[in-house]
Amino acid sequence: MFSYFSDIQFAEKHWFWLMLLLPMMIVWYVWRLKKNEGELNYSSFHLFKGVKGSAKAKFRHSLFALRLISFALIIAALARPQSRSSWKDTKTEGIDIVVSLDVSLSMLAKDFKPNRLEVAKNVMLDFIDARPNDRIGMIIFGGEAFTQCPLTSDHKVLKNMFPQIKAGMLDQGTAIGLGLADAVARIKDSKAKSKVIILISDGVSNVGEISPLTAGELAKTFDVRVYSIGVGTRGKALMPVAMYATGEYQYDYIDVEIDEKVMSQISEMSGGKYFRATDNESLKQIGKEIDLMEKTIISEKSFSNKAEHFLPLALAAAVLLLLEFLLRFTLFKTIP
Repeated sequence: MFSYFSDIQFAEKHWFWLMLLLPMMIVWYVWRLKKNEGELNYSSFHLFKGVKGSAKAKFRHSLFALRLISFALIIAALARPQSRSSWKDTKTEGIDIVVSLDVSLSMLAKDFKPNRLEVAKNVMLDFIDARPNDRIGMIIFGGEAFTQCPLTSDHKVLKNMFPQIKAGMLDQGTAIGLGLADAVARIKDSKAKSKVIILISDGVSNVGEISPLTAGELAKTFDVRVYSIGVGTRGKALMPVAMYATGEYQYDYIDVEIDEKVMSQISEMSGGKYFRATDNESLKQIGKEIDLMEKTIISEKSFSNKAEHFLPLALAAAVLLLLEFLLRFTLFKTIP
């Protein structure tokens, strides 16, 4: 019991200054009793010998004691008692998802406003918000692949990494195979019954030691479903072709080339689907498809530095006040 109270601390200790009112309440109560006392002159106490006081008279001050204790409990509750640390076991239903996002320079194409990458990032942020019970990770790839965030249920940490994702931050090129293989490596050991990779790219794989179809076979082997999204309008798009000395890009209209055949094959062999993202609705459709998949229960042990304990104090104060009210108008009822 004492070890429990040793772990309690108060977040708003300034409320304890109200405890100074307790002695003032006692003084006021004594003064009020003396003021209301009547006098009766009697010649002798001989006739009162053997007369015992009633139990009601003996416990008449208990009403004030109940009110005093209630007031102290309310002050303690306002001070917000908290435990210093606590572990909590939680179980939520969800699936494991890894987003593999192309960050090659072509993702700066202006057929989406302001560009393909920013639109893809914004849609994926909305997608993450719509999946509160899923563990989600992020892989980025250009000419190489990089794990931006491993699978996590802490979506705040994942979303805070999005501003750091910039087009051209990795080696030049589009290594779709590496981006997909890295995502498979991150999710293959997951215990979830449903494992999903969302592959987002706007081009044709032109670098990398692993071909996209080989990476697709890896996904199939580890029972990972791949949803592929080809990002870009049809025809020509304004794309960066050179960089000025100022660091700004020179743009020109270039034919949009997306290897839809390979991306479709990857999705089909793994049990997923391919989408051509000419607008935001394509990614929203993916969310609907994933919602139809079987969910699994994820057990987590979360650590919290603060756990509130004001409720028992507030309830105890309410019970004592109710008891004082009932006694005042029943057992200790006075007639003016």
